[in-house]
Amino acid sequence: MMSNNRFLRNLRLGIENVMLHKLRSMLTMLGIVFGVASVIAMLSVGEGASRQAMEQIERLGSHNIILMSEKPLEDENKSSSTKRKRTLMYGLNYSDHSQIIETFETVMHAVPAKILRKEARVGTRRHTVRLVGTTARWFELVQRDIIAGRTLIKEDIENNKPVAVITENVARKLLATEHALGQSIRVGPNAFTVVGITRSEGGEGTTIQTPDRANDIYIPLSTARERYGDTDMRMTSGSFNREEVELHQIILHIDSLKHVEPTAKAIERMLETSHKTRDYQLHIPLALLRQARETKRTFNIVLGSIACISLLVGGIGIMNIMLASVTERTREIGVRRAIGAKKKQITDQFLIETIVLSTTGGIIGALLGITIPIIISKLANMPTVVTTWSVALSLLISVAIGIIFGIYPAISAANLDPIEALRHE
Repeated sequence: MMSNNRFLRNLRLGIENVMLHKLRSMLTMLGIVFGVASVIAMLSVGEGASRQAMEQIERLGSHNIILMSEKPLEDENKSSSTKRKRTLMYGLNYSDHSQIIETFETVMHAVPAKILRKEARVGTRRHTVRLVGTTARWFELVQRDIIAGRTLIKEDIENNKPVAVITENVARKLLATEHALGQSIRVGPNAFTVVGITRSEGGEGTTIQTPDRANDIYIPLSTARERYGDTDMRMTSGSFNREEVELHQIILHIDSLKHVEPTAKAIERMLETSHKTRDYQLHIPLALLRQARETKRTFNIVLGSIACISLLVGGIGIMNIMLASVTERTREIGVRRAIGAKKKQITDQFLIETIVLSTTGGIIGALLGITIPIIISKLANMPTVVTTWSVALSLLISVAIGIIFGIYPAISAANLDPIEALRHE
């Protein structure tokens, strides 16, 4: 009980001594304030960016493997006159799709996709879209919210129906003033009836290459093959380039997480033997997710370490002020020692003063650190996440710095000779 009363008395004295020099105390705390604020703010920015990347990867499906056609480098480097003389054939094909299904028991579903860039029209409105010919299972593996209507169904593919599921972005661009469902959209010479609207989370600005885009129109793969064929003609630099790509994408769903990476390696070996050039890419969201988690950990350590330097500087500032305070209060210390104060009591008094400074600075810095990410999110449109552990860690470090950097001044005060201290002017 007596020790508690002594602690409370020392705490009250410490606060009173800090308040005697308000401006000096505030300036001393600034290092801790900005240090704690920078730790929390930097970690929140890093956490926000990391979570955004991981959410994008998780939306690809940790059980999925994504195969994509890619124009081989040697064909890109050839002269335009050479390319005009032939049809460039590359990428994934229907036999790859069939062979994967027949060969690998771990592949539960294989969803093919033919992707064409076209201009869509509704009346006088025009918009460049990505026309995706696929199957009904696309919407199971690339899960997106259905805003209205339905997705493609098995009967659409079997009967080559001219139906389309569009993204909300396409609906806004082409059907802003219309009731979208049941409307007809022309893509080239062909017309498609809108049966559903889906939310699209993909886009050109995302950090992860998702299978979907904001300007997608989904039609049955059978309809895409029948209406557009496999040869795509594009006009670039005043000349027509002919490209023949059977499938631009195949999304594979694997039965178990432990089979994802072994299956991916086996599929890559199979494609290496059946393709003369590497005209495909293989993406494994599970591996990307693992890599993103490692990057996040490293990122947080680096950002936290940089921000902690500010706290270190703040601690040095506190030590400097407390040493000056010891010099100023030498006579006071001598009087207290002369009337019976022990070394421990002097040490406790000065140590409590440094802890009051660092803790108060830490609390103010935490409030500022929570506010800064909110401002960043609103002004820069960046995702930020303030975590409880970053606030708690910052406050803990600020208190620890108060103790560590306050020990030496406190011991110096306690070790002053009482007689010499009383003589001090």
